[in-house]
Amino acid sequence: MRILVTGFDPFGGEKINPALEAVKLLPNEIAGHEIKKLEIPTVFHKSKDVIQTHLQQSQYDIVLAIGQVGGRYEITPERVGINIDDARIPDNEGNQPIDEPIQQAGEAAYFSNLPVKRMTEAMKKCGVPARLSNTAGTFVCNHILYQLGYLQATQFSYIKFGFIHVPFIPEQVTDKPEKPSMSIDTIVKGLLAALEAIVEYDDDIKVALGETH
Repeated sequence: MRILVTGFDPFGGEKINPALEAVKLLPNEIAGHEIKKLEIPTVFHKSKDVIQTHLQQSQYDIVLAIGQVGGRYEITPERVGINIDDARIPDNEGNQPIDEPIQQAGEAAYFSNLPVKRMTEAMKKCGVPARLSNTAGTFVCNHILYQLGYLQATQFSYIKFGFIHVPFIPEQVTDKPEKPSMSIDTIVKGLLAALEAIVEYDDDIKVALGETH
């Protein structure tokens, strides 16, 4: 299998994005399966366009996007991306919208077709704090999970797709004492455990997991 793992660039005044830094530290293969890494902008629609172009140029079996979420203590695989793309187009920084409306075809939501419960339990089993999340927020992370579902439904039916949120790393919270953090080594360890679960299993386990934040 060929796996595409994406990480967002820094945003919101941060000089570093732990998602991208962790992606860079992943190996180039896992259990004999090739891993390709891709940096994407933290910008509505442009992030989707970069992934879509990459999928058109090379065939992948799995697309896993990684993003930063400040305030969470655990690594959180996301279950679902919701359609909020019928809102107005944000500016180039992904902040305030401009006046042109955008029409987004597609379902109200798309659920990841990865074994998200297995991924969560695999991370916990190797000692990494993890929880399954039922809300990817309303920023570009949710947007890209939704758009991956839309691309799978309309153009790339063979792919499996999903999204994982990771916490801040310690150097990001020196001026945010109320915010939790996780070492980059622990984040990478968790992502590797999740990837191992992805390549090993097609189906998910039947246990009650998932919460909002």
